[in-house]
Amino acid sequence: MAADTVKIFFIADIVGESGLEFLETMLPPLLDKHQPDFVIANGENSHEGRGINRTIVQRLYDIGVHVITGGNHSFDKWKIFSYMKTDPNLLRPLNYPKGNAGFGFGIYDLPGSDKKIGVLNLQGRTFMQQIDDPFATSEWAIKRIKEETDIIFLDFHAEATAEKLAMAWHLDGQVSVIVGTHTHVPTNDARIFPQGTGYITDAGMTGPFNSVIGMKKKTSINRFLLGTPQRFLVADKENRLCGVIAEINTETAKCTHIDSIIYPEFQNSKP
Repeated sequence: MAADTVKIFFIADIVGESGLEFLETMLPPLLDKHQPDFVIANGENSHEGRGINRTIVQRLYDIGVHVITGGNHSFDKWKIFSYMKTDPNLLRPLNYPKGNAGFGFGIYDLPGSDKKIGVLNLQGRTFMQQIDDPFATSEWAIKRIKEETDIIFLDFHAEATAEKLAMAWHLDGQVSVIVGTHTHVPTNDARIFPQGTGYITDAGMTGPFNSVIGMKKKTSINRFLLGTPQRFLVADKENRLCGVIAEINTETAKCTHIDSIIYPEFQNSKP
């Protein structure tokens, strides 16, 4: 780690076994290339497209992930509940009602440094479950995290772009980086807000892009054509790793650089 900078590598929503296997193959060379100091991955879709299990958690730690964030599918597999109570590096959105298993934020040592980083996981409410207010929850959590560090990374798992942008303006200068997750569609709006918060609306997904947001195309299309429930099946072709690289000044806790990663890149024209 540079004396005054910490580099964060965020891995977008991992979808299914094909996404996980692709990540296991491609992450080591990408880590060699980018040399991040801290790695965060959203794992809420990693087990069969919905939820996560303890084996996957360990697989992610084994390839260099420090913290795993979640979202609206964090609680889909009940067998993970007891483990969620014991692992502070496995997060789920903090603004689920009190009494749910797991941790919504954590404060972690930055390897090779005497600095710490706070990682906060929140979930939006627009077009999603009506859980507790993420804006009020963010203020409460940030106050607690700042007792130990000003370097704060937020995974905001939300559907509506307006809600994500509102959160970014609300927290500009209070957190170092806000990365939007959930829609599985990578956006091209990585930027630094006026008070120093790095932001992107959605990091995308790590998994099969020959799909509808990770699910097989036929059943996803039938959902719209027929207007009835369909059994979603995880796709497995044309895998890509999406993510975000962000650099933070360790003295000011402001973001100095943020950029998205899509590997391999999309082909925008025929050869």
